[in-house]
Amino acid sequence: MSGPLTGVRLIELAGLGPAPFAGMMLADAGADIIRIDRSDRATYPPRQEPHVDLMNRGRRSVAVDLKHADGVALVLRLVESADGLMEGFRPGVAERLGLGPDICLARNPKLVYGRMTGWGQTGPMAQAAGHDIDYIALAGALEPIGRAGEKPLPPLNLVGDFGGGGMLLAFGMLAAILSARQTGEGQVVDAAMVDGAASLMTMTYTLRSAGIWNDQRGTNLLDTGAHFYEVYETADGGYIGVGAIEPQFYSELIGLLGLSGEDLPGQMDRDTWPSMKERFASIFATRTRAEWVTIFEGSDACAAPVLSSAEAHLHPHNVHRNTFTEVAGVVQPAPSPRFEGTPGAIRRPPPNPGQHGDEALDDWGVDAGDITKLRESGAIR
Repeated sequence: MSGPLTGVRLIELAGLGPAPFAGMMLADAGADIIRIDRSDRATYPPRQEPHVDLMNRGRRSVAVDLKHADGVALVLRLVESADGLMEGFRPGVAERLGLGPDICLARNPKLVYGRMTGWGQTGPMAQAAGHDIDYIALAGALEPIGRAGEKPLPPLNLVGDFGGGGMLLAFGMLAAILSARQTGEGQVVDAAMVDGAASLMTMTYTLRSAGIWNDQRGTNLLDTGAHFYEVYETADGGYIGVGAIEPQFYSELIGLLGLSGEDLPGQMDRDTWPSMKERFASIFATRTRAEWVTIFEGSDACAAPVLSSAEAHLHPHNVHRNTFTEVAGVVQPAPSPRFEGTPGAIRRPPPNPGQHGDEALDDWGVDAGDITKLRESGAIR
């Protein structure tokens, strides 16, 4: 056991995407999390190799039939000694299972009940299906992403699912747990990806209100409009990302590109950004990515190689910081952020559904006889 959340106990009703990511963050930081997997997905016999969904790492799995009265009763029994419960169902599903917040908080008034959805628990779209791209579209976060004259470009599913979803659910859980420990009262955390994605746009709204952000995509400081905040292709088909915003960094970039002796337009002359992009592109195309890395090494030009997921863990900086790690033979991002006094850790690889039933339930106060009865009844597998 390690991490600043050692001693925090959480129940995670198995789901997909952002809720498991929140569970991963909390488990990496030391929380003891029981993951309640569906009983019909339990593996027999247990597989020797771990499941590959890395977001499920660090937890123990119990396979429970939530349509079985004894299965629901088991989860409510666990609720009594938990700090929090997280679920990622559509609104109303947990209530139909008999595990809604009213019932759970009646069992444990200090419980924090975290709910992860796309649209939120209320509103005209609360029951509609959707995915990351839909949530960030409605939040106003998708429209500005992309190049001038092109359609919006979805940034993987980083903004809705994980930045605006899982991370904010983890933050909400911790904030509410702190409140519960101070007040003795738990509460519901309604984490919606549309809300979270909108929150991530706060800086853009700041720039827009200051009159320095155009609504035309791909023409602004941070959306590839500026020649000094752009990705350039190199001679070997690689790429260099450039972000030399501050004047002193821009000056260093200009020097390393061999342009310091020329009469160039002002850095913030927007009318010349397109022509300067063409100039930069022609220069970057004369050398390989490795050659540019050597040129920029040790400088403040704010230029870095664009690495693939197969390359990133091999970069010397990432190696030095152990930004990536290997667990059960699988390379993956290491826990973040870092805690100097109470470091987090990946305590176990992703579990097979139901893998830790006896062990986890025993730790949470369910005696062996009751576990046997639950298994015999089909409530757990």
